[in-house]
Amino acid sequence: METHGTMTEDNHAALWHGRFSDGPDAEAVAFETSIHVDERMAHDDILGSKAHVQMLARSKLISQEEADEMCDALAAIDDDIASGALKIDDSSEDIHSFIEACLTDRIGEAGKKVHTGRSRNDQIALDERLYVRRVVPELQRQLCALVETLVFIAEKHTSSPMPGFTHMQHAQIVTLAHHLCAWAWSFVRDVERLSDALKRIAFSPIGSGALAGSTLPLDRSYEAELLGFAGVTPNSLDSVSDRDYCIEITSALAILQMHLSRCCEEVVLWASSEFSFIELSEKWSTGSSLMPQKKNPDFAELIRGRTGKVYGDLIALLVMMKGLPLAYNRDMQEDKESLFDALDTVSSCVSVFTNMIATATWNADAMKRACGNGYLNATDVAEYLVKKNIPFRTAHGIAAHAVKLALKKKCALAELSLAEFKQCSPAIEEDIFAQLNVDSCLSARKTEGAPAPECVEKQIAALKQFAHGKAVC
Repeated sequence: METHGTMTEDNHAALWHGRFSDGPDAEAVAFETSIHVDERMAHDDILGSKAHVQMLARSKLISQEEADEMCDALAAIDDDIASGALKIDDSSEDIHSFIEACLTDRIGEAGKKVHTGRSRNDQIALDERLYVRRVVPELQRQLCALVETLVFIAEKHTSSPMPGFTHMQHAQIVTLAHHLCAWAWSFVRDVERLSDALKRIAFSPIGSGALAGSTLPLDRSYEAELLGFAGVTPNSLDSVSDRDYCIEITSALAILQMHLSRCCEEVVLWASSEFSFIELSEKWSTGSSLMPQKKNPDFAELIRGRTGKVYGDLIALLVMMKGLPLAYNRDMQEDKESLFDALDTVSSCVSVFTNMIATATWNADAMKRACGNGYLNATDVAEYLVKKNIPFRTAHGIAAHAVKLALKKKCALAELSLAEFKQCSPAIEEDIFAQLNVDSCLSARKTEGAPAPECVEKQIAALKQFAHGKAVC
């Protein structure tokens, strides 16, 4: 019996080959193999197998000595893969076949008992859940680090005014801190959305077999407990045909990537000479091969561009599943590539975006100057009148009249005379001017969630608490 190294030809055979007298065509093998995709789940497959053999021993289906020998060998295989001492064989059909063949190669006939009471159908459903449960919290930690980065910048700019936009037109005055908090809250929802998805992954499908359970006395609950699951999936047919967890996670990733893309769109705009709100670090910019003066926001553009990949991964999963009868169909082998690609893409984009924003500088003077354009304080005129008991719709019309006068004079609202304001409404008094400067417009907006500095400081405190609480979980 070999204890290390290459696998024997018999152990290397496909797990399903027993009924066949002729081996598959080489092209067929190459077409069906998934080892190049699912090899990243080697640790998860081994974790599941260790729990499975412990359950088999508890159920008296194998001896405790056999279980111990298999667990020791599986742990050694895991260590050898992690260290690089054992290379994953690309000719294996999938990671399950490779691990089982390695185990049998090392301990002999006892290794062939590892698959007792399970099918690759429930095995892959388990491996995927274990993998997602392992990697998603790391993505959540990345998001919390991004939130902390945004909050760190926001704390310095609670009194830095900038234009707020609707329809990409100047709308009302906000602050850079208020805007960055808006970004941060979207990423908070992403963290929470991923947590919600993980709740539905927290049930073990192992023991469901190919689709109809087993005649063997398997203790599914015990195996689930060993693996840290909240319980077991309630229906064996659903357990092996369900890929909702892949779709739900990828859906959450698509929404997350959409948030990154929207932020990056603003970075691209703000980095332009027309705005000049942000100066990206040279470490996170590129130049032009033709125009020597260029400094391009390529990384923001690439994040924006890769959003289509993540959307494509989600659509691929939805289309793959839309017409499949219960239970398992081989189409479902294609789920991993889309799920893994979405995870990889989003994780890299979060990392790049965090570094890009952390190293940028912000032009508060340019933002404040921009607040002088577009009559951002027009709504403040209307609300000034509302406080004098004038109906809002009437006040809206009066403020619009004042804007028309200012447009005609090509001046700011605050540059109108009191007499000109009174042409719009006799209710306007001298005190209107004190409410039209940038600082007054900001400080007066004190409703919960508004851009007044003290309101934004509350948001910052809440965001800090969230990011820290999630990061230490």
